[in-house]
Amino acid sequence: MLRFIMLAVMASIAMPVMAQEDPIKITTVTRAPFSMVENDADIGFSVELWQMLAADLGRRTEFDRADTFAEMLDRVKNGEADGAIANISITAERETALDFSQPIFNSGLQIMLPLENSGSSVLGALFTRDIAVAVLIAIGLLFGGGMLMWLFERRRQPYFDRPAKEAVFPAFWWALNLVVNGGFEERMPISRAGRFFAVVLVVASLFIVSVFVAKITAAMTVDALQNSVTSVNDLEDRRVGTLQDSTAALYLDQREINYITFANVENAFAAFEAKTLDAIFFDGPILSYYVRTRGAGKARMVQRVFKPENYGMALPSGSPLREPINRALLQMREDGRYDSLRTKWFGSQR
Repeated sequence: MLRFIMLAVMASIAMPVMAQEDPIKITTVTRAPFSMVENDADIGFSVELWQMLAADLGRRTEFDRADTFAEMLDRVKNGEADGAIANISITAERETALDFSQPIFNSGLQIMLPLENSGSSVLGALFTRDIAVAVLIAIGLLFGGGMLMWLFERRRQPYFDRPAKEAVFPAFWWALNLVVNGGFEERMPISRAGRFFAVVLVVASLFIVSVFVAKITAAMTVDALQNSVTSVNDLEDRRVGTLQDSTAALYLDQREINYITFANVENAFAAFEAKTLDAIFFDGPILSYYVRTRGAGKARMVQRVFKPENYGMALPSGSPLREPINRALLQMREDGRYDSLRTKWFGSQR
């Protein structure tokens, strides 16, 4: 009996020690540069930050990578994980079902656009369907006007005294010079009908040239306006992509901007590269990392931050890890390790 009591006491003492040594299960999702896999190893700003915190807490870590952001948060809510790390925005809605650590990163929503080439943009503005139609109409009118003048003048002056097949281009050339230069003095119309028609052609050319110039000006103005994106309102009538159930999607909903949703950021980037998206509206640090790496020479950022956000570590409600994590975070900020880690992944501090 005494032996049984002693064993029970020893077991009760050992159980907390064993529980203390159990690894902390952390779930995450691929969101470069915060969390990703490279050479079968979990890396990224948030991953390294947690590893430093876990070392300070004296705890081992077991990483569990989810397929989607929502799945990652659900694992924490359901108690399947002790916490989650990535680019997790701290919001009032999420706070109702989760606890959060102190902010680990200041972020915000931004817009990413294709990197336009100014030269190709101007050429693209000029070579539009409307301008092509205007040019063809103008050429057709010049050919028609020249041949009509040929009918009036073919028996009155040598320049037009030739068969119709041979007169097509000379007649067009005459009409073009009449419109552009006022005509050839030595080839002024002789017939009354020819003179009258020449006056009509000159006056009409003023309208033709005006319409042509207006078409070019309008096309270039529209192109400049379409390529100028400085606010979320400029995204109307564009193919905008973001991630489903994200704070960016909620922001666009509130402003009644239509958008296309993607399950993960890789799919959004693939659609952007395939030019099926005109813009991506999402977390600035993730878009900036893409622009600096895989999207170099393909994309650019609108520098304005439309909604500042803070990222945090998500924990189950009432988690006993919250206070130890917050104390460790404060210590990391005080001793400079946090700043060093941030500089490693994002460059000099803003």
